[in-house]
Amino acid sequence: MGDTGGVSFGSRLREYRDHRGWSLADLCRATNYSRSYLSNIENGRKAPTDDLARLCDEALRAKGELIAAAREDVAAKLDRTPWQTAELVQRMQASDTTSQTLETLQSTIEELCCQYSYRDALDLRREAHEWLQHVGRLLRRPVGLKAHQELLVAGGWLALLAGCVEYDLGMRSAAESTRTAALQLGLEAGHPEIAGWGHEMTAWFALTQGRFRQAVDAAQRGQAVAQSSSVHVQLIAQEAKAKARLGEAGLSTLLASGKEILDRLPYPDRPENHFKVDPAKWDYYAMDVHRMAGDDDLATQYATTVISDNTSPDGTELSPMRVSECRITLGIVAGREGDLEQAVELGKTGLKHGRQSKIHLLMIAGELDHELRDRFPGEGLVTEFEETLHAV
Repeated sequence: MGDTGGVSFGSRLREYRDHRGWSLADLCRATNYSRSYLSNIENGRKAPTDDLARLCDEALRAKGELIAAAREDVAAKLDRTPWQTAELVQRMQASDTTSQTLETLQSTIEELCCQYSYRDALDLRREAHEWLQHVGRLLRRPVGLKAHQELLVAGGWLALLAGCVEYDLGMRSAAESTRTAALQLGLEAGHPEIAGWGHEMTAWFALTQGRFRQAVDAAQRGQAVAQSSSVHVQLIAQEAKAKARLGEAGLSTLLASGKEILDRLPYPDRPENHFKVDPAKWDYYAMDVHRMAGDDDLATQYATTVISDNTSPDGTELSPMRVSECRITLGIVAGREGDLEQAVELGKTGLKHGRQSKIHLLMIAGELDHELRDRFPGEGLVTEFEETLHAV
């Protein structure tokens, strides 16, 4: 990496350190790098290693921004959306299924999965389906066993992404069909993580449709095949979220088991990938469980942390869907504490337009509506919130 990359990373590192209120000494303790070395990194006199970038990103909860800054071409690559350039498409169409073709395809899929939290849902679905069709054409060619398996894996990830976006858009039948295809591709490829995500989507669908017992069952089936991976952690979280809504006990033990698995996993290179779970995402799951269990102090603590972790130094929301749910969580707590005006304001802000998983968001907002109707019957502000909810 040249000097430009080092300066870019150093500037972002300093921004995040200041944003989190950390001194250089704090960062030294968290990363085990010397103060002088970190000072040289921040000032652009030295270029960061991948290891340092990951450690800083994890310590400062930068959600992959510092990792991206350390890789000179990532920001420009995201701006150019290279997976749509004519050069890339022509190379994919003209070449045989070589290792270079597969590497390009895998890189494209990861970029798409990293777009999930903010890219226009219809646009992302369209592109995911276009790449699925391309994978289908490649699979119809005579290829070796290894290439065939890698294409099945690529198709599995694309189907998972398309299915998630379809469900966000309210396309339940399409989402279920795509999910089923993803699960079958994962099983055929012998890929336990993709198969696990297929079960996780079933749990998610059931949870947001109020079928909590089915959500628990699907989450447990997924854990049986997922092995120790990111999806195993998310399946435990979905099980805990469903059990919290069923009023079951043992949630702390269940959450602890998920956190234990997460702590053993390496920090993801691209934590913004929708199919990776990092510590910040785990806080988001824990927030939901504690809110449903009535642990308002913990729910508030997690919600505040998640909002902070998902806000860049310039105020940009890195994961709008996650931030929206946190605001609604804080609204529920405010309602429980008797502050109706604050509860409604937070709820309406959480329902603002933007990238949303509407079915999931409406479930959480519906829980706020239920709290407000129970605690403040007949109040005009409650009616005002309900009108906002119905409009969504």
